[in-house]
Amino acid sequence: MGIKTAIVTGSSSGFGLLSVIELAQKGFTVIATMRDTNKAEPLLKLAKEKNVAQLIDVTSLDVTSTESIYHFQSLLDKYTSIDVLVNNAGFALGGFSEELTLDSYRSQFETNFFGVIAVTNAVLPYMRAKRRGRIINVSSISGKIGFPGLSAYTSSKHALEGYSESLRLELKPFGIDVSLIEPGSYQTNIWQSVGTLQIVGTSPYHSYMKTILTEMEQGKVNHGDPKHVAQLIAKIASQAKSPELRYPIGKGVRINLILKNTLPWKFIEVVFAKKLKL
Repeated sequence: MGIKTAIVTGSSSGFGLLSVIELAQKGFTVIATMRDTNKAEPLLKLAKEKNVAQLIDVTSLDVTSTESIYHFQSLLDKYTSIDVLVNNAGFALGGFSEELTLDSYRSQFETNFFGVIAVTNAVLPYMRAKRRGRIINVSSISGKIGFPGLSAYTSSKHALEGYSESLRLELKPFGIDVSLIEPGSYQTNIWQSVGTLQIVGTSPYHSYMKTILTEMEQGKVNHGDPKHVAQLIAKIASQAKSPELRYPIGKGVRINLILKNTLPWKFIEVVFAKKLKL
């Protein structure tokens, strides 16, 4: 069947960068996309260290731009097949709902949700033509459980979860699998926009946000190694059998999901109130 091709969005850092390396090490030709290719140096450096640079094609792609996606799609004809798509591009917007603008919510959804749909629709014709493929959407524990101060991010990931469920059912007849990765907290830069939030003293949520940011900072010592998520992505992409729909990963993630699915919501409220000293 020859060398397989994988696409990874948001590959300039974090899960995306490491997933490119892991996929290349498994023999994939990897189209590593990023909005700004000037940020490719860390990826290319690591690729050289791992002796897989020849398997990586760095390509510009802004998942929120129709023009960029159209141009990207035109480049795919040169590949024999498109076997795997890893929808990883995303960011986390922090702030309390009342204090966020609708444009802020729209920006969050443009990348984390609509960007996934746009790139997936651009790639699907190539997968359907071969009647095979794997789509791996990087979600989050936030796609299953709501967190205060993260309503925009959480809702975008909840939307991604529902979309992926429907998409998996739609694509099964074409031999295309859809899976969700649901990481907990990891050592990536996705939380930078949350952690650098300014705490405005006049905000009615001032003390609440301060407590949340303190909790996030203290929790960094328990953040997992993002390489483990990348390894899971590469495993799903390359395994022979059809993958599962959901793959929760990270410290405490599975137990949190079990509690969410089995206990009354009032219990969740009590846990948050105790943890955040409300």
